[in-house]
Amino acid sequence: MKSINQTAFDNLNTRELWQKDKNHHVHAWADLHAFEKEGALMMAEGDGCYIYDTDGKKYLDSPGGLWCNNIGLGRSDMAEAIADQVKKLSFNSNFNDLGSIPSAELAAKIAQLAPGNLNRVHFTTGGSTAIDTAFRLVQLYHFCRGKKSKKHIISRKDAYHGSTYIGSSLGGRAGDRLPAFTYLDDIVHHISCPKYYRAPEGMSEPEFLDFLVQELEDKIMSLGPDNVAAFFAEPVLGAGGVIVPPEGYHRRTWEICKKYDVLYVSDEVVTAFGRLGHWFASEDEFGIVPDIITCAKGISSGYLPLGATIFSDEIYEVVSAPDSDVWMAHGFTYAGHPVCCAAALKNIEIMEKEGILEHVKEISPYFEQQLDTLLDLPIVGEVRGKGLMRCVEFVADKATKTDFSDEVNIGKWVSDQADERGLIIRPIVNLNIMSPPLIITEKEVDFIVDTLRESIEAAMVELRKKGVWQG
Repeated sequence: MKSINQTAFDNLNTRELWQKDKNHHVHAWADLHAFEKEGALMMAEGDGCYIYDTDGKKYLDSPGGLWCNNIGLGRSDMAEAIADQVKKLSFNSNFNDLGSIPSAELAAKIAQLAPGNLNRVHFTTGGSTAIDTAFRLVQLYHFCRGKKSKKHIISRKDAYHGSTYIGSSLGGRAGDRLPAFTYLDDIVHHISCPKYYRAPEGMSEPEFLDFLVQELEDKIMSLGPDNVAAFFAEPVLGAGGVIVPPEGYHRRTWEICKKYDVLYVSDEVVTAFGRLGHWFASEDEFGIVPDIITCAKGISSGYLPLGATIFSDEIYEVVSAPDSDVWMAHGFTYAGHPVCCAAALKNIEIMEKEGILEHVKEISPYFEQQLDTLLDLPIVGEVRGKGLMRCVEFVADKATKTDFSDEVNIGKWVSDQADERGLIIRPIVNLNIMSPPLIITEKEVDFIVDTLRESIEAAMVELRKKGVWQG
């Protein structure tokens, strides 16, 4: 890891940088009205699990950037691998019949790591474009089979599948679907979120599972099996609140898809490359081999943007058949960028050499146990997750599971307190989400949990003072 030179921050004008950013940089997912007043917390450097703002203040990065800081920030070996590739070949198109050494090596490595016979890799620029690719691949596959009516897609409420037109249409988070935008709602359908915490009162978890599986089958039947093309599902719903479906859910929904000739697309943009302690979670954690897997984020540990859509030999054989009379009329200029692929190869090498998957399996139970201690707090309704994906859900009343109103934005109240104490937490309305670097230690877990407790308690004091909550 690199050393941080504290004196370097003396030359930074935080106020000037903050103003430039506020005046000219339109941030992703920003509340623009609030941003006009508050601006951004400006970061300058990173090292391992930590980031430093332009004043030199140190924060533990518990969201792991955005689910992607897997091997830690500021690694010189990654910087050298990236620089070496820049010197060799800084760009090369992968359109048509052109390729590069890093993209070929990475495709082969991914095929080796992926489950079953998912041996075909189409590179993208990130997770959203990997989802777009999967959507178009599903269309191409059914078209080549002569099943041209198979156009409909089933997704889930509270799902997040990216922010492109297709990705946002597949997504099921109510807060993401603004009335200002249009969505592909005529062929995209959403079934229930597999969140047992919000299941009907009195329904057991096995009963809830039966309901979910039956709902999927009923949706396929109502649309007509000849019209349903694919089911898109995150193994663990990420931005929707780190929701782990009931045990057996993935296997049973996969069986329903097989029964009705519906492709199963596993969106592993978050879960792949170590987040749950496996290269891919679909088979190793949930016992299924999907037809298509999308991935991004951890593939390069966020050092450079890259994504991939990985699919089965069977799909490839159909779309590449000599009599199919189609071509892969889809792609992105920077997809399979040689420098990004070199970074991903180095990332995988580091993870293998340092036993990071094994470390995730060892540290995850400790993280879970320590976070569970927060359940004694009056506004903590549930603590959930899997591996190094964790979430705290806040409620105004634990007995009734009554939410705070969205306007309160309780997650932000807590995250603001955490910022002051040197901890970055990702707030999403009534949630605080954590996906720390995979190299996190027990000492750093303790810091997260202790600081989060202090932040929640401080937020409760403020809520009472302002008359927002009197629990």
